[in-house]
Amino acid sequence: MAVTAADVKALRDRTGAGMMECKKALTECNGDADAAEKLLKEKGLAAVAKRAERATSEGRLFMRQTADKIYVVEMTSETDFVANNAEFVAMGEKLLDLTVSKGYTEVTQEHKDLLTEVATKFRENMSVAKVEVIDVPANAAGAYYVHSDNKTGAVVVVNGSNADDVKTFAKDCCLHIAAFTPSYLTKKDVPESYINEQKEIFQAQMDQDEKMASKPQNVKDGILQGKVNKHLAEICFEDQMFVKDDKKSVSAKLAETGKAVGATLSFATAKLYVLGK
Repeated sequence: MAVTAADVKALRDRTGAGMMECKKALTECNGDADAAEKLLKEKGLAAVAKRAERATSEGRLFMRQTADKIYVVEMTSETDFVANNAEFVAMGEKLLDLTVSKGYTEVTQEHKDLLTEVATKFRENMSVAKVEVIDVPANAAGAYYVHSDNKTGAVVVVNGSNADDVKTFAKDCCLHIAAFTPSYLTKKDVPESYINEQKEIFQAQMDQDEKMASKPQNVKDGILQGKVNKHLAEICFEDQMFVKDDKKSVSAKLAETGKAVGATLSFATAKLYVLGK
């Protein structure tokens, strides 16, 4: 059976494969479009396996909130060209649909199989790198945020109230986390080994400062601890100055919001998401 240009174009539209590959597949399958599509998919799956070792440093974060949960899916690809493609984005939403409908809390084979649909078409190594589900209790306010680069995001859940003011505060905290990228929630979460390392660094800097030589040891100790405290305030979420009020810390705004709604608030979740981390 003769293969026409229209046949090749129709198969290309169905599969996304190259024109020459479509023509070759149709020729091998004697013009049977269904058989040619199957052949292309089989070849595509083989190609996907070969590409599995390629680095996937690009991609997107996808998030969605329901009444009592926030879902996070991370999809990776080799290039930002593919990551910004409409079909890649649509697949991310499909993966969210699957996660929500099936109640998945981690990456499953079903996620991987679904992703194969676009992986074979774009001829890039892709992966579902992360699937997470964060609970939002009945008496809590949850929020999420994905930055415009689609590579940075945050999820915050505040326990104690689901009042509108608390929901707004939770959303603002997501913006804060994405902007200031704190390493820890509170000072008590910082490993002692990290604090000791920072002390050594600050001590070495002070030892090289001639102005420090004449100061009493207790003064030096106070200066050293002050430097450590300042550093911790910069990397710990609750101690950072709030993104929408740089005169107050996050913890102070938490207390202020709680007072306004008549509740004692606390952070159940305050998490930063960065593609590939």
